[in-house]
Amino acid sequence: MQKGSKKRASPPPFVSPGQLVLSGFETPFSQKLSASNRWVVLAGKIPWDEVCNIYTKAVGISHTGRPPISPRIVIGSLIIKHMCNLDDRETVAQIAENMYMQYFLGYSSFNPEPPFDASLFIEFRSRMGMEQIGAINARIHALHQDMADKTSETKTKKDEGNDGPGTGHQPAGTVTNEEQSTEPITHKGRVLFDATACPQDIAYPTDLGLLSEAREKSQELIDVIYKKVLHSKKPRTYRKEARKQFLKIAQKKNKSRKEIRKGAGKQLRYLARNLKSIDKLLDKCPIFPLDHREQKYLMVIHLLYQQQKKMFDAREHSVDDRIVSIHQPHVRPIVRGKTNAKVEFGAKVHLSLVDGYAFLDEISWNAFNEGSHLIGYVEQYRQRFGYYPKEVLADQIYCSRENRKYLKGKGIRLLAKPLGRPSAVDKEHVRPGERNPVEGKFGQAKTAYGLDNIRARLKNTSESWIACIFLVLNLVKLAGIASLCLSLKKIYGSFSAMAQTVAKLKQVFKIWLIQLLYAEKYEYLAI
Repeated sequence: MQKGSKKRASPPPFVSPGQLVLSGFETPFSQKLSASNRWVVLAGKIPWDEVCNIYTKAVGISHTGRPPISPRIVIGSLIIKHMCNLDDRETVAQIAENMYMQYFLGYSSFNPEPPFDASLFIEFRSRMGMEQIGAINARIHALHQDMADKTSETKTKKDEGNDGPGTGHQPAGTVTNEEQSTEPITHKGRVLFDATACPQDIAYPTDLGLLSEAREKSQELIDVIYKKVLHSKKPRTYRKEARKQFLKIAQKKNKSRKEIRKGAGKQLRYLARNLKSIDKLLDKCPIFPLDHREQKYLMVIHLLYQQQKKMFDAREHSVDDRIVSIHQPHVRPIVRGKTNAKVEFGAKVHLSLVDGYAFLDEISWNAFNEGSHLIGYVEQYRQRFGYYPKEVLADQIYCSRENRKYLKGKGIRLLAKPLGRPSAVDKEHVRPGERNPVEGKFGQAKTAYGLDNIRARLKNTSESWIACIFLVLNLVKLAGIASLCLSLKKIYGSFSAMAQTVAKLKQVFKIWLIQLLYAEKYEYLAI
């Protein structure tokens, strides 16, 4: 084995997307598990075959080399990671130690070996893009609709049974199959729109700190480029003196604007000197000595210097496409205007909430006005479900005159405050608390699933990280709805039995009451 190569763990004994269990053929592994465990319940509610097919179509199957990791293990490990809010290494360790998690991933028996190396999570996230996760979310919502239809059919049959056989009574508001087939659905459902920011796991950016970090990285690049054979003398960087001057200001508890500006000016001059030295060293190199990662750092540092120099000369603190991290140059500041965080640094996402299920409409690293994109979001709803929403519930930023005109033309009802004076508020005005579900979905994702601290470093893996969080939310919602349907079925069955018992007691009590009245009547006549 070559030095530095990573040893890949042996695959599990048996992995099945469907995980069929035959009676009389259970292993001791499955017999010792609790049927009420959350991982066992969730494993039975997820449509693994369809989810794995979506993943396989997007990734493809290689017929050469070592067999690939099962799609169920790939998708299931991402679900475990975000449900428990773990990092990559801890997720692999938990899977190797927890038999319930291994059952959730499709194992046939307990295996103490890790399923894969933790570094493969980066590859998994790069494969699970927004399109694949969006298709899985659409299938999850379709399963929800199927369960809702079955529940409504069960209730309808129960109601018909209570009315007596052969009555043919239809409850008020129900639509027969003939009416559904003759009238195509053009508008259905309610959608809630909202947007939020997903902060990245970066240090709070300051001009002084960014310049110092860029200066240190430029010093590292000088050490890499310099060769005694090609260059006569190594350029001076004054790294100890520059570091000392940076700490002199950064470690102060209270810093004045004058001190910050003076320190930033010194760091700018040190960085400019290092960049000129790098250009001179590169001119004497016959072959470009930097790899792709180092070359990217060099380009980011040049752009950062230009932005900081422009703001320093103009005495401003804003610039277009401002870089706030040299390690994640795609991150941008998102102005939110909230009390605890006026500016957040990360991606901005737009969410459509339908029947409690979240659909990601847009992920952008630049700030955008979600109100100007409402038409596109409504059209995405039509592409997903085949019809327009019947009602749109949104806050004031979406309620421009252009959007109101578009929704009215499409026959969509906007549940928002109407234009005009406050006295013009009518029954269509949105009631307090109706937008709580979408706000609660954001709170759940940020508090329990780590949406407020995205720890991926690459742009595409960060987007996949965000999308996977909402996928996990939908799966948890689906598992909860399925369990609720089973409970309602049991409760409804008990209510039906109770109703029959009450009817029998009522009949018996009626006969007894009649007999009692006749007895009193005859006794009165005898007297």
